[in-house]
Amino acid sequence: MTQTSDNVTWLTQEAYDQLKAELEYLSGPARTEVTAKIAAAREEGDLRENGGYHAAKEEQGKQELRVRQLTQLLQQAKVGEAPADDGIVEPGMTVTIAFDGDPDDTLTFLLASREYASADIETYSPQSPLGTGVNGKKVGDDAEYELPNGRTATVKILAAKPYQG
Repeated sequence: MTQTSDNVTWLTQEAYDQLKAELEYLSGPARTEVTAKIAAAREEGDLRENGGYHAAKEEQGKQELRVRQLTQLLQQAKVGEAPADDGIVEPGMTVTIAFDGDPDDTLTFLLASREYASADIETYSPQSPLGTGVNGKKVGDDAEYELPNGRTATVKILAAKPYQG
C-alpha cells in the first residue's frame, strides 16, 4: 500500500500499476470523452445558460486535477513490497483496535494513503492522529493519540495483518 515520508510515497507494485493505469485512462480516453462533451455542448449555442457545457467543463477540471495529483504521486513513488505479516502496525496493514481496552468497542481499518480508500473498509492515513498513534506498535500494545478536542485517547492493538484488498 503506501507509506509517505520526506515527499516519497512507498507503493506496492500492484498499487503503482493501478494508479498508473488510472493516469493513462484519464490522460487518454477520458480526456478525449470530456473534450467531445464540451464541443457538443458548445454547438448548442449560448454558453451562459448551457448546463451541459458547464457540467462538462467542471468534469474536465476535476479530471485535470486528478491527472496532476497522480503524476506527482507517481513521480515521487518508490515501489516496494507489501508489509510483512509480523504483527507490527505499518502502512498497508488492516488494523483492529479496542478503545480504552474494551473488547466490545472495536474498530478495524486500513492504515494507508487515501488513494486506497475502499468501500469495504475504513481508511486512516498514517499521518492522521490515530494513524500516528498506532504506527509502529505491536499486537497487544497500547497506543495513544490526540483527539480533536485536545484530549488523549488510548487504544489497544488487537490485530495487524497485511491488507488483502
